Amino acid sequence: MPVWLIILLGSLSAVGPLSTDMYLPAFPTLERSLGSGSGSAQITLAAWFVGLAVGQFTQGPASDRWGRKLPLLVGLAIYSIGSIGCAVSHDLWSFSACRFLAALGGSAGMVIPRAIVRDVATGTQGAKLMSQLTLVLGVVPVLAPSLGALVLTIASWRWIFWIATFYGLVSLTIVYLTLPDTLPRSMRLHLAPVEVLGRYISIFNERVFLTNTCICGFSSFVVFAYLSGTPIVFEEILHFTPTGFGLMFGINAFFYILGTQVNARIVGRVGVERMLGYGIASMTGAAILLTLMVLTGLAGPHGTIIAAAFPIMWVMASLGFLTPNAVVLALTAHARHAGSASALLGTLQFSFGALAGVVMGIFSNISMVPMALVILVGVLGANIAHRARHPEPLVD
Repeated sequence: MPVWLIILLGSLSAVGPLSTDMYLPAFPTLERSLGSGSGSAQITLAAWFVGLAVGQFTQGPASDRWGRKLPLLVGLAIYSIGSIGCAVSHDLWSFSACRFLAALGGSAGMVIPRAIVRDVATGTQGAKLMSQLTLVLGVVPVLAPSLGALVLTIASWRWIFWIATFYGLVSLTIVYLTLPDTLPRSMRLHLAPVEVLGRYISIFNERVFLTNTCICGFSSFVVFAYLSGTPIVFEEILHFTPTGFGLMFGINAFFYILGTQVNARIVGRVGVERMLGYGIASMTGAAILLTLMVLTGLAGPHGTIIAAAFPIMWVMASLGFLTPNAVVLALTAHARHAGSASALLGTLQFSFGALAGVVMGIFSNISMVPMALVILVGVLGANIAHRARHPEPLVD
């Protein structure tokens, strides 16, 4: 695959995480500008996650039916229109609706590049290319909050969404001019909606897929509780500047990347099943420590920064062990329907994430308690799903 195509697919894959993380430092400013209460910005994050969940559910079948290029162009156009709406919105609900619309379109950039890789490469080469796309998904969260913080130092929060609009339109133009459609017409599937739904139901009813997907879902629940809570924790409780928040967010993302890289190096010796168990155990310890630190006051406005930051870093590193292995186990029995299984997995992950965003929005206050307790609930859910899994390991 040409280097330019790898860069293009990586840039398209970055639409989701970039649009998720770049506006996090603007949460307090956004709430004041829209005239909404503290914690209300988390509702907009939930709207984004719901849009991604719904969009991923539809993008897989759409790209199998009409090819890769057309749905990608349509998705980028919708993403750009939604981003324009966000930039000009003056109340919380119109802003949330535009975030949902942008996510519907942006989900194309999360689903279709993976399908293109499957079209053009298999085996070891395909795995290498997929790893490069995955690396983008890990690196972008490191950079996006810092970019958002930089924008806030020189311009209004609205410029974050004008930048997103520009990104979407440039991507659309490049895709239109340069990207070939990698799915031949002879291989396109013309499934009726009922057949598509039947395929999803069949996959969902498979126990190994369901339990491992629930582990992934509860992991997303934890991640999105963290995403929703950190602007309040670091900016309003610990009084970080937007730049300092971006730096701390980047450090936490680094620990997630570190966890994934350590997992990649040792999973061949230890085994996928065992590494998944280690990841859940580690995340459980981190969540309990975070909750104890918060409830005892050691982490908070009268505590120390390290007491708040260390358990969160530990949670993120644990997710690096847990999530990749749960994904592998969820998809291992679905080689013939990997695309549909992957789309369903992504939909359920972001549905769990949207739920976490809603819960955080409902119970949010100027305190670390909601974030710590919601993370703990997600970890307990992952433990329950892990215990409900198939007793016989499928991959080792």
